[in-house]
Amino acid sequence: MIILPAIDLHDGSCVRLMQGDYATAEKVAESPVKAASYFESEGAHWLHMVDLDGAKFGRPVNDQSVFDVLRQVHMKVELGGGIRDMKTVEYYLEKGVSRIILGSVALKDPAFVREAVKKYGKRIAVGIDAKGGKVAAEGWLQVSNVDYLDLAREMEQIGVRYIIFTDISKDGTMNGPNLDMLDRINREVSCNIIASGGVSNLKDILDLNALQLYGAICGKSIYSGSLSLKAAVRASQLISGSRKQNPEMIEDTIDRYFQKSELIPAVVQEAGTGDVLMLAYMNRQSLRKTLETGYTWFFSRSRQELWNKGATSGHVQKVVSITADCDDDTLLVKVVQTGPACHTGAHSCFFKQIWKNG
Repeated sequence: MIILPAIDLHDGSCVRLMQGDYATAEKVAESPVKAASYFESEGAHWLHMVDLDGAKFGRPVNDQSVFDVLRQVHMKVELGGGIRDMKTVEYYLEKGVSRIILGSVALKDPAFVREAVKKYGKRIAVGIDAKGGKVAAEGWLQVSNVDYLDLAREMEQIGVRYIIFTDISKDGTMNGPNLDMLDRINREVSCNIIASGGVSNLKDILDLNALQLYGAICGKSIYSGSLSLKAAVRASQLISGSRKQNPEMIEDTIDRYFQKSELIPAVVQEAGTGDVLMLAYMNRQSLRKTLETGYTWFFSRSRQELWNKGATSGHVQKVVSITADCDDDTLLVKVVQTGPACHTGAHSCFFKQIWKNG
């Protein structure tokens, strides 16, 4: 499950609201950029941003604050608030926003959502905010008669792949997410569900992981200190790594490690003995195939092509775990090695001793 720390923008400041009430706006960080930089240092790779004023007025208001964040961090940003037409969608996507959240317009103009999805695919998400099970719109200032599950089913038919679901009664309260409603929407549609509202501590993160949701948005709990973002990210990575991930999660995992280069070194270690067997390189395609198949694939820099370890010799490597280093630019791949790892017939490629102390 992906953890998305939240930045809500009001008058250029980073604030939190209680149940969508603008009168409760409380500044929670010195600046959006400093908040985002801290989130990145804690290990988060996605950032959830909302232009609260944009949601209220139906147009971009705090867009420059969004762009300031994009210039200063390497995180992916999903953004909602005041995005009601294709021109605004294109405006943000062209400036570097990774995913657009359509909210009120999904209720009032589903044809526009269909057009946006047709053009931009998975870069379009829909926010469904519910009060008493009914969909709210216009910055939560209006509540409709539409059931949240009915809207979710309609969005699924349109082709929407991501839904951010918020139970307004839980937002900003830190009383725990509405697990029942989240479980129902996750079972009802095939879309990737991102939970929003109510998260207060690590137990809530574990509860959301147990529902096998795609993601969880955390705001007030991080700012107040009741939830360690680093612990939430780490716990979710460990849990997600222990079970089969859906294709979107695999893509998010892959994107994380190729921010600096198209190739990343992979140190291969024998799980049983701890012996370092070899060093190879992975690109996006080889890492994807490794995650999908459970056996190592690499990229040959000399031949400029993918290769599957042991495909010819039978000396395959079954992956036990993959771990990234602190900078997300080197992988440690623990494997069960069949036969020798080196093409020379040696158990390990590292057998030419150069120097030994003593």
